[in-house]
Amino acid sequence: MKIKKILVSQPKPESGKSPYFDIAEQFGVEIVFRPFIKVEELPVKEFRQQKINIADFTGVIFTAKTAIDNFFRLAEETRVQIPDTMKYMCTSESVANYLQKYIVYRKRKIFFGLTGKLDDAQLLAALAKHNKEKYLLPVSSVTQKDVAVLDTHKVNYTKAVMYRTVTNDFTPDEPFDYDVLIFFSPTGIHSLTKNFPDFNQDKRGVYIGCFGAHTAKAVKDAGLRLDIEAPTAKNPSMTGALKAWLKEMED
Repeated sequence: MKIKKILVSQPKPESGKSPYFDIAEQFGVEIVFRPFIKVEELPVKEFRQQKINIADFTGVIFTAKTAIDNFFRLAEETRVQIPDTMKYMCTSESVANYLQKYIVYRKRKIFFGLTGKLDDAQLLAALAKHNKEKYLLPVSSVTQKDVAVLDTHKVNYTKAVMYRTVTNDFTPDEPFDYDVLIFFSPTGIHSLTKNFPDFNQDKRGVYIGCFGAHTAKAVKDAGLRLDIEAPTAKNPSMTGALKAWLKEMED
């Protein structure tokens, strides 16, 4: 079977330098960026029900740009002035750079990891150095982040739900003629089964790829076959795994 059309369940990259564009050109495939999930703001009323006061914290741990958007939104809506002394711990440099949308970027109070994960050695070192801070960890309503590493390293933190991750439903007239589906969260798998309750992978001749252990488990729990998996020792990125798989399909 020749692969012609691939769905990547993420927003389309703003930059034209994405590896996905290179894959599309190299293998002559069409790649469609179509999220299976979307983010909704958590209303202030619901946030206040958690009895969390942003002003009580001296640091924030950010794992995503969405978390940054909603942290500053809720701070504004609850009339909390973020002090210049606030420390920001980010799981990656790209997340850290996104802070420039809201604050004047000063390296002395912004720290980031290299891997995008909470167990990143560089991030944990920064948290250990600033272990007197009281951290807020903004998360979604269905977060799958493994925060046990923060407990292990005795980080003083509080989780706060600041946004919802919900299914992004398909419309009745929206085509679903993909050869490969790529997922990045268990919520994406749940969205697939919700939108297509009678989905038969073999009958449709669809291959499924995913990133992350939680997502892989969701694929298998849904009774689906996982064909492309990342990260692995050989392919740490989703694009690397997809590229290697497409090469195998050509042989």
